[in-house]
Amino acid sequence: MKRTLGLVLGLALTSTTALAQPAPLSPQKAELRALFKELVETDTSITTGSCTLAAERVAARMKAAGFKDDQLTLFADPAHPKEGGLVAVLPGSSKTLKPLLLIAHIDVVAAKRADWERDPYQLIEEQGYFYGRGTSDTKGLAAIWTDILIGHAKAGTRAKRTLKMALTCGEETNGAFNGAEWLAANKRDLIDAEFALNEGGGGGTDGKAVAAGGKVVEQAIQVGEKTFANYQLETRNPGGHSSVPRPDNAIYQLAAALKKIEAHSFPVEFTDTTRTYFKVAGAGRNDAVGKAMVALANNPADKAAEALVNTEPFLHSNLRTTCVATMLDAGHARNALPQRAQANVNCRIFPGHSVEAIRQELSAIIGDPGVSVTALAPLRPSPPNPPLDPKVVEPARKLVAKYFPGVPLVPVMANGYTDATFLGAVGIPTYGVPGMWGDSDGNGVHGLNERLEVAALYTGRDFLGELVAAYANK
Repeated sequence: MKRTLGLVLGLALTSTTALAQPAPLSPQKAELRALFKELVETDTSITTGSCTLAAERVAARMKAAGFKDDQLTLFADPAHPKEGGLVAVLPGSSKTLKPLLLIAHIDVVAAKRADWERDPYQLIEEQGYFYGRGTSDTKGLAAIWTDILIGHAKAGTRAKRTLKMALTCGEETNGAFNGAEWLAANKRDLIDAEFALNEGGGGGTDGKAVAAGGKVVEQAIQVGEKTFANYQLETRNPGGHSSVPRPDNAIYQLAAALKKIEAHSFPVEFTDTTRTYFKVAGAGRNDAVGKAMVALANNPADKAAEALVNTEPFLHSNLRTTCVATMLDAGHARNALPQRAQANVNCRIFPGHSVEAIRQELSAIIGDPGVSVTALAPLRPSPPNPPLDPKVVEPARKLVAKYFPGVPLVPVMANGYTDATFLGAVGIPTYGVPGMWGDSDGNGVHGLNERLEVAALYTGRDFLGELVAAYANK
């Protein structure tokens, strides 16, 4: 999962400490916790786990809650039997309103027990946090979506819009199979929706956990993201004995190409989302960088403002395409001239540019026909950003004001990418939801001792339950 960077907005905020006060769980929260526990304790890593098993367990819970067999679709590619997923459909009453799709990936980054303080595949609650692989990324969200649909089924309530949920595998592995991509290509009608809700939004605290008296100081809705692409740079040479160096050397030639990429800065660009983000978040900072953010949003040619904004890595990347060398492989023997040198360059592409267009631009930057530049599979689509649509943003803004008084809702574009890429490419605008929150250190996502605040899960369930109802009934 790709979480928004925390920005201290300098506003008078109301404490949410009361959310974290210990109390007996209601039956609904107890059911949510049990579901969350089962998901976390089902290993869904690519190395030792099975998303298919997790999807089957969720489907069994939904069937027990009243879902019919024809409302639950378990799917898996025969070539990837353990990377399956689930689509659930709860019909609405309207024949004209298009459905609402809720998505979450249930696969996780692999975790080694020897490296963790706690068993990564056991849900452990300590000092106001849930610990376990996937708690934040994104089994908490998967549990919430499932619980919302189960709640509707048990209550017999029927929204105007049909509610759909897709739990998928493959977001974390960047491998040959991605469940969201597979559904978009093979089951487009099954997941058809006016828009989808996904990971990528959320909030941040003031540096202290809510359970310890901290405050939620931001909430964001993700509206768009960059395209992920890897390029292989390669040079070749006849080589020879190292005692007789040649003037042309594959490693030096590759190094010269990488230095040109290092020195290149892609131009500043804005979408409606990022321009709004820079204005709103910048105005709330009350510092020099904040003023520069506003100035740059008003005038992208303001070089002084750009220079100041560029001092913060997240902001620098949010303004442009970025490309960076991440891996090297060269030579074949210590006493031989290199016959081949390769480098991987990872790019995060600003919306509006294709993978091929950036490949051509890298070649032009290098300016050496002896350096080949190849886009590596899997090649991802480059969909347009979803619109900054008031019918999506305003209900979320109202609920942020209700649950987090004084905290603004800021639209953001992610520097990374999620499964929204594949949905956007087939015409389903996808938004990362607010409601939950994380700490400024990233909560161990993709790393050690991943965690999620207990209050974030339960408050997020209440918030997102109201948000889904708001969207589903208008």
